This record gives sequence, C-alpha cells and structure tokens, in this order.
Amino acid sequence: MADVKIAPGGSASVFVLHDGYVGRDGDDERVAGTVTLILDGDAVIVVDPGMVASREALLSALAAHGPQAGDVTDVVFSHHHPDHTVNAALFPAARIHDHWATYVGDRWIDRDADGAELGPSVRLLRTPGHTAEDISTVASTSGDVIVCTHAWWGADGPADDPLGSDADALHVSRQLLLSFATMIVPGHGAAFRPDQSTPR
Repeated sequence: MADVKIAPGGSASVFVLHDGYVGRDGDDERVAGTVTLILDGDAVIVVDPGMVASREALLSALAAHGPQAGDVTDVVFSHHHPDHTVNAALFPAARIHDHWATYVGDRWIDRDADGAELGPSVRLLRTPGHTAEDISTVASTSGDVIVCTHAWWGADGPADDPLGSDADALHVSRQLLLSFATMIVPGHGAAFRPDQSTPR
C-alpha cells in the first residue's frame, strides 16, 4: 500500500447520493450500493455507481449538488461486483478507475491505483479484503478525512465479511483506514464516524 499521510484540511467536498442496503422491505433480493459524489477542484467524481432502485432519483440527487451526468469527470469502482458498477454508463464523459487501470473511451491505461490522485485532495488506496482487488477512495475535506470503501458493508461491519476473499487482508485494510479516517462511507449503508465499536 502507498505511504499514507492524510489529514483534514483539504479542498474536497463529499456528498452521499444514495445510501446502499442489502435486503429491503422484507425482500432479500433487493440490494443497492452506496453511491457518493466528490467535488475537488475541476474533478467531479462518482464512486460506485452501482445498483439503485431508481436511476432517475440518482441523477436528481447528483443534480441537486450542481453537476449533471455529463459533467462527471471520473467514476471509481471500489471493486467489480455489479451492485457497484452497473450504472457507470450514466456518466458518458467520465474516466473510469479500478485497481489496475484507467479507462477512457476505448483506451485501457495500465496503472496501479494505490496512491493515484484524482484531485488535489482525493486519492485511491489498495484495500483488499472484500475482494483481492478492492480500492478505497480517500477525500480530505476542510474538517474530515472521508473514505469510500467496501472494507465495511455498514457501520456494524459485519465483523467478518461473509463474501470476503481474504479475512486477514480485510483486517489489515481496516486498520490502515482507521488510522486516518474520521468518516467512513461503507459499501451498503449510511456514512458513519468510526469509534471503538467499529469492527477492525
């Protein structure tokens, strides 16, 4: 993992556009990822544009913060599960970032995500555990260091990821993120501030 020295005081602004969930209204087949907007300088970044109940509601939530779908410059996939990727095409001008490349139109540009900078105060970090290829998006705002990650599904963890690829790697990734994160935007839940009860 990249040498990590991240602190509040950055220029990014972070807005959760959609709180994710697993199971809803008694229906275990319903699943949605948490979708996040990060604004930083000229960068308009959407993290994990995956499954949602309404694409129109997602685009309305985006527009409420100013950008339209065509204004999005970058899309980040924390990993390649469809519930975090399936709506990427809503943002036709965006570069797409995953763990090992950036995709622009028909160009596949190899690069390691670890330490990649998307804006003055936004960078990517390798955080394996849920999958071997997981990355987290770290944004320094004026008062917080906010991490969009699937190292947690929600505020309660779970303590051990039921679909995780590597439990030991997950716990290492969590310890790394907890060393600087003041707010976590998890894969399938509302943003939360970590405390002593946060699964490690």
